[in-house]
Amino acid sequence: MKLYPIVCTTLLIAGCSSLPSVGPDYKKPEVDIPNFPMPDAGTTDVKGEDKRYIISTNELSAWWTRFDDKTLANLVDTAVSNNLSYKMAFERLTQSRWQVFGSYAAFMPKISANGQAIRSDEALTSNYQDLFKAGFDASWEIDIFGGSRRATESAIAEHEAEGLSLNDAWVSLTAEVGRQYIELRTTQQRIAVARANLKLQSETYDIVKSRLESGIGDELSVSQSKYIVEQTRAAIPPLLAQEERLMNAIAILIGSMPGSCHELLKACPDRDWLVPAGRLAETPLDLIRMRPDVRAAERKLAAQSARIGVAKSMWYPKLFINGELGLKTGEFQDWFKRRSLYGSFGPSISWPIFQGGRIYADIKVEESRTREACLNYELTIQKAFEEVRDMYSTYTREYHRYEALKAAVKAAQEAVTISNDLNKNGLKDFTAVIDAQRSLLTLEESLVASRGNITANLISLYKALGGGLAAE
Repeated sequence: MKLYPIVCTTLLIAGCSSLPSVGPDYKKPEVDIPNFPMPDAGTTDVKGEDKRYIISTNELSAWWTRFDDKTLANLVDTAVSNNLSYKMAFERLTQSRWQVFGSYAAFMPKISANGQAIRSDEALTSNYQDLFKAGFDASWEIDIFGGSRRATESAIAEHEAEGLSLNDAWVSLTAEVGRQYIELRTTQQRIAVARANLKLQSETYDIVKSRLESGIGDELSVSQSKYIVEQTRAAIPPLLAQEERLMNAIAILIGSMPGSCHELLKACPDRDWLVPAGRLAETPLDLIRMRPDVRAAERKLAAQSARIGVAKSMWYPKLFINGELGLKTGEFQDWFKRRSLYGSFGPSISWPIFQGGRIYADIKVEESRTREACLNYELTIQKAFEEVRDMYSTYTREYHRYEALKAAVKAAQEAVTISNDLNKNGLKDFTAVIDAQRSLLTLEESLVASRGNITANLISLYKALGGGLAAE
């Protein structure tokens, strides 16, 4: 019969673990994404066929390898190992993992040790009494209504959300390294174009100045040639400042101090990073749903939904199994004698009868937060869809601009040659030469920038599609 309370308690605990938890059971919301046509600006050949390759899912995994640039690949590898922001995201994941571990403590008994040594004297008559007491207190809350289970459910969902946020940080970091690197190389090529044109314009200035000194030129032509040379020269310092800014930004991205990677990045390879034009065969609905930021928003919604159950569990009684075991005596020499041993075991219950509406208000707050999290999940999907469409439109339409600029540069180069010949033969004044050279510089810079924009836009499209995750 003495085992009856213990047996009953054990059966009670086993039964409570299978009871339903208060609060709503989470169900992932279905968000409809209409399959609108993508804003494509593709081109076809004379037969009406689209020769662009189809961007595949496999291509997204480690997109930076497509550019066949060891420097870029090494920068990405270094960034995901050393970038401080990424390390901070990893620490947040570690924190959430320990929070999950801590949530399981609610299912375990709490045990504490205590000890007392008291001397009491009534009315200060020197008739004092001693009391020596030491022992262990234990309390075990039986999760009848599932408040602790809901709290653990919430912690697990938050941990999953942090893991997905880490994935999102990976995607953003690799894309940012790629964009900054391409912008740096584009800036360096613009500097090279400006210096090449400066050399051409300086040679023209020397010729015009020599003709004036020989008595066959005019001062207006010399002045016009001089200001076009200085105008081009003035365009170079801002580009050099931008080059410095981009190299410093890349150093921060790879977790280094600014200035540490100048030797690596200063020399620009004589190449471009333009890859064949690609296209999306259809609206990438599955890729949008699987983006880490979208999935993280859904997990945060699941975590918030579980908190409603935590709040509702406060409405119901809490059952505890309490126990106490220790030694208590008035004489220290009797400390280890059997009669000093004491103990107790039994259940207790706590039920909030009146809390002034606080529990009801807390539940309504959690329900409102859940609705807000649901709206945020839908908004995250909308913004992801917007980003994919915007980046794809920008990427495809830049190709048309690039093709037009190539034709314009070729015509401008011919115009410079023709205007020089006509000026030498006295058939055109020097203004035609200046206009042709100025146009050539502008168009060549625009062509280099457009080529860089196409690559940067492609990287942004990879990011919008969640590219880079398979590298983990």
